[in-house]
Amino acid sequence: MFAFRSTFCIFFLCLLVQAAKAQNLMNRLPMGGGGSMRSGGGSKDSINFEKRNFADETATIRFRYLDTARFRTLDSSITDYFSKVPMDPEYVNLGNNGTASRSLLYSPLMKAGWDPGFHAYDLFQFTLEDTRFLTTNKPYTKLTYLLGSRAEQQIGIMHTQNITPDWNAAFEYRLVNAPGFYNSQNTNHKNIRFNSNFSSKNRRYNAFLVALVNGIQSSENGGIVNDSFLLNKNPAYNDLFNIPTNLAREARDAGSFFNVALETGNKYSNSSFMLRQQYDFGKKDSTITDSTVVRFFLPRLRIEHSIQYGNRSYRFYDVQGYRDSSYYADNYAVTTVQDTVNYRDKWSELSNDFSLIQFPDALNPLQFLKVGATLYNIRGRLTPGDDAFINLKLHGEYRNRTKNRKWDMLLYGEFYAVGRNSGDYDVQARLRSDLGRKWGSIELSGRNVNRTPSYLFLKPTAFPVIYNGSLNDENTIQLQAKIYNPKQLLGLSAEYDILSNYVYLEGFNTVKQAGSLFSLLRIGLNKEFRLRKSWKWYLDIYFQTITGNAPLNLPMVYTRNRFAYEGSVFRNLALSTGFDIRYHTAYKAPGYSPLLGQFFYQDDILLSPLPDIAAYVNFRIRNFTGFTRLENLNSLTFINGFGFKNNNTEIPFHPYPGLLFRFGFIWDLVN
Repeated sequence: MFAFRSTFCIFFLCLLVQAAKAQNLMNRLPMGGGGSMRSGGGSKDSINFEKRNFADETATIRFRYLDTARFRTLDSSITDYFSKVPMDPEYVNLGNNGTASRSLLYSPLMKAGWDPGFHAYDLFQFTLEDTRFLTTNKPYTKLTYLLGSRAEQQIGIMHTQNITPDWNAAFEYRLVNAPGFYNSQNTNHKNIRFNSNFSSKNRRYNAFLVALVNGIQSSENGGIVNDSFLLNKNPAYNDLFNIPTNLAREARDAGSFFNVALETGNKYSNSSFMLRQQYDFGKKDSTITDSTVVRFFLPRLRIEHSIQYGNRSYRFYDVQGYRDSSYYADNYAVTTVQDTVNYRDKWSELSNDFSLIQFPDALNPLQFLKVGATLYNIRGRLTPGDDAFINLKLHGEYRNRTKNRKWDMLLYGEFYAVGRNSGDYDVQARLRSDLGRKWGSIELSGRNVNRTPSYLFLKPTAFPVIYNGSLNDENTIQLQAKIYNPKQLLGLSAEYDILSNYVYLEGFNTVKQAGSLFSLLRIGLNKEFRLRKSWKWYLDIYFQTITGNAPLNLPMVYTRNRFAYEGSVFRNLALSTGFDIRYHTAYKAPGYSPLLGQFFYQDDILLSPLPDIAAYVNFRIRNFTGFTRLENLNSLTFINGFGFKNNNTEIPFHPYPGLLFRFGFIWDLVN
C-alpha cells in the first residue's frame, strides 16, 4: 500500500509540473481570433454562442441535430472523462477499448422497420442522428489525442468554419487503436464524416448534407481458457498475452499502431450519404434595432425532400480456422472447417422521403405539423442467395414548444404500410414542462414500438445461426418520467418497459423467442453534493428489476460515484481530480458469441466483480484540456506477490487487464 501511495504521489506531482510547463507554453502562443472561452448556455465550461457576430474576436459556436430546432453549445467541461471519448461509463466490454460492448442499464431496441441485427459496436460509429450542424463566426479546430497502456491510442480531428454567414462545413476524423493485453484482442476503428448546412439569403431554401464512413475492426479470441490463469503462480502468465485463449491459439500480436492486420475477428464497415432539401412558403418581415433594419422570413409551409444511400458489410474472418475446428464444432455445430473461416453479409439501402411541414403560428417555428412518406429499396448480397425488397413508411409529427419556453410537446407516429416490414409501427408522445429555477423541469413520455425481428435472427444469412422457424413481431411499451431540480442539483428518473415476443440468442447461435410477456422497471437518481467549497460528490445510482419469466439477467443495482476536487489552482489552470468508482451487484452476465458479434443469454455463470476504481486528474489551461487516469486500481493483490492481477470480469471468460494508464489532451484552436 505504501508503494502504491508513493507511486500515485509521484504521478500527481509529475502532472502538476507538466501542467505548469504547458501553462507557460500556452501563454507564449498566439491565439487566433483571441481564442477565449466564455460562458454560454449557463455553463462556465461552454464555448460562447450568444451573439452571431462575424466580426467578434471570440469563438461563438452553436449547433443543432438534423431533426431538432434547438441550438446547443459545444461542451468544454473537464469534470467527466467519458464525455470526451466514445465510451459510456455504464458500458462494459470484452476487456479492451473498442471491443464489443453492452450497457449494464438495459434498454430495448426501439427501431421499427428493417434492421440487420449487428449492434455490439454501435458506440464506435458515426451516425446521421449524432451529426452536428454548426454555425461559427471563426474557423474552429478541435484536436484530440489519447495514449494508454500497451500503445493504446485515439486520435480525433474536428474542423468547422462558415464559408459565408449562411453556409457552414464541418469535417471529423476519429481513430481508435488498442492492441490489448490478451492474445488476438487488438481493435482498430476509423470514422470519417463530412457535413454541411446552407441557407439562402432570403431564408426560403435550406440544405443539409452528410457523408460518413465507418470502419470497425476487432480481433476475437473467444475468451481465455480458464480464469485460474489470472492468479497462476507461473511467472509466464504475468504477461496476460501468454494466457491460452479459445480462438487464435497460436499467439498472434497484430498490435502495433501501424500493423493492424486482422487474422481472427470481426470486420464491419458502413458508409452513408444523405441530402435533405427544404423550401419554404411564407412572408417576409423585418425589425429595426439601433437604426438597423434586420430582415427575416416567416415560414408557413415547408416542402422537404431527403435522399439517403448507404452500404453495410459484416464479416467474420479467421485465417487459421482449421486449428480451432473443435471450437467451431462445439459452439456453432460447424463440422467442416476450411483453412480460412469466412462469413460475410453485405447490404445496400436507398431511401427517398417526401414531407410537408405546416407552421400554424408564423412567429413560432417550434410549433409545426409534419406528414410524409418514405420509400426504402433494400438489397442484400448473402451466401444463401441475394435478397431484395421494399418498404413504404408513412409518418407524422406534431411539435409545439410554446413561445415562453415553458411547455414542449411532441406527438410522433410512423407506420410501415407496404413491404417486408409491413405492420411495424412506432408511436410516441412526450410532454416537458419548465417550472422555473426553483422547481426545475418535469418530462413525461410514452412509446409503443412493434417491430419485425432483426434480419440476422429471422432469415438465413451467411452466418451459422440456428433459426426458430417463424417469429412473431416484437412489441415494446415504454413509459418514462424525468424530473430535474437545478437548485438542488438533483435528477430523478423512472422507466417501465413491457416486452412481448422478445427475441434473443440462447447459447452461441440458437435463436429463441420468449413465450410470455415480461416487464422491466428502472429507477435512477443523479445528485451532485457540494461537500465543501471545492469538493464535490457526483452520485449516479440505478435500481432495476424484472418481473415475469424473462430470458434476461440484469444487475439489480448499478452506481457510479465521483469524489472530486474542482477549482482554479492558478489563474489559468482549472483542475478536477479525484476518484471514479463504479459498482454493480452480482448477476449472470450474458456470454459473447465472437463469430456472430452478439451477446447471448446464459444462466449458469455468476459474475460478482469488485468495484471498479480509477484515479484521475483533469485540467484545463485556456484552450488546452488534459485528461489522465489510472484505472483498475481494484485489481491490486498480494496473492502470489504484489501486482495488479485480481482482474474484474464483466463478460464470462473475457477479463479486464490489470492497471491501466491513460493520458490525453484536447486542444481547441480558433483561427
